[in-house]
Amino acid sequence: MKHPTTEECLKLLEEYGTPTRVKGHCRAVADTACRIGRALNRHGHHFDLELVNAAGLLHDIARVKEHHWDVGADFAEKLGYVQEAAIIRVHMTYSPFHPITQATETDLVCLADRLVKEDRYVGIDERVQYIIDKAVRNGHPEAEPRILEKKEELKEFVHEIEVEIHMTVDELMKYGYAE
Repeated sequence: MKHPTTEECLKLLEEYGTPTRVKGHCRAVADTACRIGRALNRHGHHFDLELVNAAGLLHDIARVKEHHWDVGADFAEKLGYVQEAAIIRVHMTYSPFHPITQATETDLVCLADRLVKEDRYVGIDERVQYIIDKAVRNGHPEAEPRILEKKEELKEFVHEIEVEIHMTVDELMKYGYAE
């Protein structure tokens, strides 16, 4: 199945009118997901990195719309990007992550979205605190226990990745991957 290239995705984001700050976020999510996928592929996994890149770049194409996940997925689907659309549709609520031996491209994109704040990788703690603070600001302090529960699930998945790649995800994002 053909996936849009980076250039095609950036053009789609531009044509759709995706705000600059959101485009920066999408680029950072795609980069994070692809770095993790490349490192895992070096250890025997077989992630489709073209799909990971395209879905990461397009996951928030409709971010300023209500139910942006459905709007963005519908847009991608109409263009024939069915696999990307499936990832876009679930990225906000994706849970639980698969065990690393059964992980999918969806796991990688959704993980990266939870490790990136704005346009940069920040890791689990900073990103989750940002989500909690945002929930409280928006009048939903009751969401904190659920967010913290999801954080533990996220930490478990990240730990499985780190065992596979023999380094922390923080190190991978900071220094890259040494052969």
